[in-house]
Amino acid sequence: MLSNDMKTALCCLLLWAPALVTAGAQSVPADPVAWVNPYIGTGSGPIGYGGMMPFVNTPFGMTDWTPQTRQNKISGVSYKYDDTKITGFIGTHQPAIWMGDYGYVTLMPETGPLATEPASRGMSFTHADEITHPDYYSVRMTDPDGKHIRTEITATERCSYLRVTFPAGRTSRILIEASRPGIDGSASVDHSTHEITGYNPDRMDKHLSTIPLPHFKGYFVVQFRKPFHRAETYGLEGKAERGAWAEFDTREGEQIEVRVGTSFISIDQARANLKAEIPTWGFEAVRQKLHATWNDKLSRVQVTGATDDQKHIVYTALYHALLYPRVFSEQGRYYSAFDDTIHNGDSYTAFSIWDTFRAENSLLTLLAPERIPGMITALLQNYKEGGWMPKWPNPSYTNIMIGTHADSLVAEAMVKHFKGFDYQTAWDAVYKDAMTPPDDDTHRLWKDREEHVPYEARGGLTYYKQLGYIPTDTTAEAASRTLEDAYDDWCVAQVAKTLGKTTDYEFFLKRSQNYRNLFNKDTGLMQGRLRNGDWASPDAGWTEGTSWVYTWMVLQDLPGLVDLMGGPAKYNAMLDQHFAGGHNVHKNEPSHHYGYLYDFSGQAWKTQAKVREIAAAEYANLPAGLDGDDDCGQMSAWYLFTAFGFYPVNPASGDYMIGSPLFKSMSMRLANGKTLRVNAPLNSSTNLYIQSATLNGKPLDKPVLRYDDIMQGATLDLVMGPKPSAWASR
Repeated sequence: MLSNDMKTALCCLLLWAPALVTAGAQSVPADPVAWVNPYIGTGSGPIGYGGMMPFVNTPFGMTDWTPQTRQNKISGVSYKYDDTKITGFIGTHQPAIWMGDYGYVTLMPETGPLATEPASRGMSFTHADEITHPDYYSVRMTDPDGKHIRTEITATERCSYLRVTFPAGRTSRILIEASRPGIDGSASVDHSTHEITGYNPDRMDKHLSTIPLPHFKGYFVVQFRKPFHRAETYGLEGKAERGAWAEFDTREGEQIEVRVGTSFISIDQARANLKAEIPTWGFEAVRQKLHATWNDKLSRVQVTGATDDQKHIVYTALYHALLYPRVFSEQGRYYSAFDDTIHNGDSYTAFSIWDTFRAENSLLTLLAPERIPGMITALLQNYKEGGWMPKWPNPSYTNIMIGTHADSLVAEAMVKHFKGFDYQTAWDAVYKDAMTPPDDDTHRLWKDREEHVPYEARGGLTYYKQLGYIPTDTTAEAASRTLEDAYDDWCVAQVAKTLGKTTDYEFFLKRSQNYRNLFNKDTGLMQGRLRNGDWASPDAGWTEGTSWVYTWMVLQDLPGLVDLMGGPAKYNAMLDQHFAGGHNVHKNEPSHHYGYLYDFSGQAWKTQAKVREIAAAEYANLPAGLDGDDDCGQMSAWYLFTAFGFYPVNPASGDYMIGSPLFKSMSMRLANGKTLRVNAPLNSSTNLYIQSATLNGKPLDKPVLRYDDIMQGATLDLVMGPKPSAWASR
């Protein structure tokens, strides 16, 4: 005899087979959504810990929904595969494990005595009792009395829909946690409408900015399909209401349906978001719509010749890459975390730009080009409202990482002919990045994650303009800053070129050669310098890396680096030593393009072998199958490009360097109706070397694929073999 919750689970499995996605064997799915394994990156193991969560959300959705097995914080996310208890289901805005959350809200079903604290309200679960997809999450939890509660979640861009199956009783309860100890959140109950509303003003990263945001709040509205028979708020030590709860009389297996709207504008706007996105009750209809939305995006990539595990990696990477940047506007308005006011227009946030300028943004220009103008406009709005384009908005300035790589995003959009944003404002913004030092530049070290300092933009720019480099004895991370600023100068030059500003183009192109000022001919490596011009310690001045890591950070002029090192033979020898010495740490972004660097020195066959090696070692269809945080899609974007067989070493150039495709065939359906195809029918684990190549039937003898060729519809045919060849050796 099946219980009602078991019947519900069985129906889900039949309707959405195969629904259960675990680390084990998979049956063949009927659509791309079923190939996504949201567990990837959520657990610790041989590859590492990815700090990911099994999100239910739309592509680029404003609020992510996930089960909560622990209280999230900076350096800790809400869900970890290794945990055995669930303490809530959170609407979170935490974009990465190294960042904080803001404006979040948590719901938790309960039976028995009221338990408001996470430690007391947790219920046990197993992964065998979970179902996780981009469009749907379900889990059966066991309370301390051995009774079962099943919670199901689906979502829209700013709202969620929960369906909770309770045992029989008068204390079937849903707890809403508006905030945590030390946070002055608020919750209230409206008995006439059976709503619980409130807000959470918490911003975990507020210490990384000097901009006060007194009006910032994450608002929520919770609605119940069945009227509650009792509801109250609860507080903490006599302070404001930290949360609320609602109780229901339930029969065995009865389902309580809950809609949650979120907003950064107001409670009324949260209610309006609900009305717009979930206007009627009906869980399955909302889920089916979300399922179709994900299928539309995921089905744009097709793969042939992949194992089941590889297909799970491909489509999970695609799912991860399509989550960020996140929407931050609501029905034509948005709250700005840069001037603390409401504006008309559309907006985005969670730009992890130090990471994502490398490949994630480039992937979105192909797979979500309709979003690019709005994303660039959002950065320009931030510039107008706060004075600068941000480098890591969460949702305001955070000073996380170095450089002003929003310059790269703007340049890439212009080079790739995107319209729909103001070119003059874009020039003003990138020019300020390149020419205006931040406040008190020569009196601050600009340490990593330094608290309560102004926006740093290009910290040390004063010295960079005077000396052609940033001294390690004046500014933190100075050597890395010099190299990254030189790349950004090249990007500013491309913006100037697009706008016909010839003098500015030539100025910034010349300044982009400043990387040469750090090259030590005696060691063959980049090295920081002191203010007096002497060499600094080889270990000084680097950001999450070493001189071995940053020597290759010359995205804008790799042929120049080859010459600087003494020619291809010496360059290749140093690159060989880089990999042999264990300096290539793929879990951190500065290493992401290194496998492709042999393309610039006549040994493309080494690139073909190296990128295959990295892909096999760093990605797996396992909870521990992703290392070091996905960084808002960058790790996943690297894999997707590598699977296709090419990668944007210099993303703002519009060029993609060719590696070795992972499968026999991959295709990408572009938004303009054209299709990109990469065919390698002889491809295998041993046939990994390109013997010859044609692009649209014409011989291709250079390891380069161009954006404009892709957008016209391109077919890249590759003949693969087991031995290195002379292809692209010139």
